[in-house]
Amino acid sequence: MGNPTRRAFTLAALAAVTTTGPAGTAAAAPARTGPEAATPTVTGTAAAAGRHRAEPAEMRGMWLATVANRDWPSRPGLSAARQRDELLARLDLAVRNRLNAVVFQVRPTADALWPSPYEPWSQVLTGTQGQSPGWDPLGTAVAEAHARGLELHAWFNPYRVATHSDLGRLVPTHPARLHPEWVVPYGGKLYYNPGLPEVRAFVQDAMLDAVRRYPLDAVHFDDYFYPYPVAGQTFDDDAAYEAHGGGHPSRADWRRANIDLLVLETAGRIKAIRPTTQFGISPFGVWRNASTDPLGSDTRALQSYDDVYADTRTWVREGWIDYLVPQLYWNIGLAAADYAKLVPWWADVARGSRTRLYLGEALYKAGDPAQPAAWQDPAELSDHLTLAARYPQVRGHVFFAAGDVAADRVGAMARVVADHYARPAPAPRRPMGAAVPAPGAGPRSRGPVT
Repeated sequence: MGNPTRRAFTLAALAAVTTTGPAGTAAAAPARTGPEAATPTVTGTAAAAGRHRAEPAEMRGMWLATVANRDWPSRPGLSAARQRDELLARLDLAVRNRLNAVVFQVRPTADALWPSPYEPWSQVLTGTQGQSPGWDPLGTAVAEAHARGLELHAWFNPYRVATHSDLGRLVPTHPARLHPEWVVPYGGKLYYNPGLPEVRAFVQDAMLDAVRRYPLDAVHFDDYFYPYPVAGQTFDDDAAYEAHGGGHPSRADWRRANIDLLVLETAGRIKAIRPTTQFGISPFGVWRNASTDPLGSDTRALQSYDDVYADTRTWVREGWIDYLVPQLYWNIGLAAADYAKLVPWWADVARGSRTRLYLGEALYKAGDPAQPAAWQDPAELSDHLTLAARYPQVRGHVFFAAGDVAADRVGAMARVVADHYARPAPAPRRPMGAAVPAPGAGPRSRGPVT
């Protein structure tokens, strides 16, 4: 069972949250009215709408990364027509590989791939942050994905502001420029401070603008919450901790509570805006090692609970989110993090929870000469799916990423399709009757989770 102090704080703070943006932000949208303006919790409209929600019969997903132009567009500055053609080619690629969902990165660095009133256009489109590309990539992606029988999951990074450390390089109207007190430089990058309530409210407003505009199948977060540790550096949130950390046993507990609040508040607000839109998260694949916590996995790796302050196990056990995709980016038999040990561990975590479990697959490692010998074998990834099929809690897989599906260096994806996707992708959505529970009403976390 969770720490009572932390849980009481989390629930009390959730009950008090509002959906309006922080006063005085230059990027604030007009005030909202109607049901969306009501205080959201994970109960209420979500519970009432639960009868009408839907879920993939089997997730066959593909991440489509845009940060640094990884998977799309091929380079910044292409014409709108060329960008659109490349995007449609990525969707067609998913169909050819008998997938049924594309997880499209639409807010890679506190920017937007749609006409957002909160944040600037992403520089991955034109090469210049804030410059319109002349079309709407997210709106097009939603419409064209649905026309192909694909789900479109909009992938957001909540707190990363820039992959460099120079605030002056951001467009002058960027919210981070207007509110430098929100920003923490760390590890050569810029991040919004998750410990500031006004930051948490703003990033939700910015992301949920897309939910209001488009019939998204899901809102999707990746694994970046607090930044991954950088040796010899400190994430400077002293002032925020002094102002807001009261009532927590430690700074680490306070940081985890901040991320819990982000997850809970986002879940409630999504359902208040568009009850059929799912909420999923793809965290680092290790919650805690058994050497640290008896509830942890038989691994020797970075721990999301301790290192990025993401208590992923609790989110699943409590049913706070619709789905989880732990990034199990290791081969079968790897001593430090064995895929064959992590799958049953996550399956046990998901057992009895309303949160659906999909597995993140490291297609990008297949055929990479820098990777261990296991990844030179075209059968490695197919063997992952064979192993996972033994566990009914595993409801599908998501492959990283689109560029690697296209390249398929050693034929690993082709092997997956031949061995496991011989039939066309199942219909991506079907009725689901489970309602979203109140926080704490789902299966309880066992053991001394703080």
